[in-house]
Amino acid sequence: MAEEAKYSIVREVGRGNYGVVYEAIVNQTRSKVAVKRIHCNVPENVELALQEFWALQSIQRQHENVIQLEECILQNGQVFQPISHHYRKSDSHLLLIETCLKGRRCMDPKSACFLWFVMEFCDGGNMNEYLLSRSPDAQLNNSFMQQLSSAVAFLHRNQIVHRDLKSDNILISHRRGSPIVKVADFGLSKVCQEKGNVNQHRFSSACGSNFYMAPEVWEGHYTAKADIFALGIIFWAMVERITFRDGDSEKELLGTYICQGKELIPLGEALLENPNMKLQIPLKKKSMPGDLCKLLHDMLAFNPKERLDAFQLEVRIRQISY
Repeated sequence: MAEEAKYSIVREVGRGNYGVVYEAIVNQTRSKVAVKRIHCNVPENVELALQEFWALQSIQRQHENVIQLEECILQNGQVFQPISHHYRKSDSHLLLIETCLKGRRCMDPKSACFLWFVMEFCDGGNMNEYLLSRSPDAQLNNSFMQQLSSAVAFLHRNQIVHRDLKSDNILISHRRGSPIVKVADFGLSKVCQEKGNVNQHRFSSACGSNFYMAPEVWEGHYTAKADIFALGIIFWAMVERITFRDGDSEKELLGTYICQGKELIPLGEALLENPNMKLQIPLKKKSMPGDLCKLLHDMLAFNPKERLDAFQLEVRIRQISY
């Protein structure tokens, strides 16, 4: 993909509305990497690419449960320009890149303008596929919950709100033997510029995937605690193997919901309509450890003020008896 043939594309491994992900080889070392290409030809794609870049480059210290960005490459026509994040280029430099991308799109919408994200390769696919191909395992579930809680607390300490947490956006790596989860896909994330507690920052643009969105996201007034609600959906679905069939992709996905006749209503939307609704936890199992049941209730509280934040969750998750 680069003039010096630094990488060789092996195969396509995923495709979404905004980009394509490939498995690739670093020619010099023969090591595997994942390469995500976003075509910056429309405003939505430009914004998603820039959000992902700003989020990943802003993390000064790596976390083993957050996908690692190796480098980002800006392509204009046949010209490839590496954009280093390792040395923390100045904000003015990054704004210049942003202006270049948006300006290029405005001047020539048909031009071959791409951002290529070179990231660590995860050989286990996404968490949704990984778990649904295996029998339920309490020890594995517990490990995944601890890893994900640690990852989200790390992101929130670094003022990053993911805003699209779901099992499809969590990858699995086997590099160290035991499966390691990696939070990925930061296209909808936000880096909060203000210092201090990330939970004080307020967002107004509703975004994410319906079945994982907190009640307040549907209203368009929310904080970083929306990430905790999404994690609560993931944890509950993972423990009880609750799934639904996605209408667009027809894939079976982990996620909890409310049944209204034949319709499946996202839990956040149902809570917004009925804030006093009592969640039936456990839903399918005959029993669930009391502290895990309480944890899920505290993660899925309708009122964000009564919901755990990422730092409280990180502590609580280590104490459950599950």
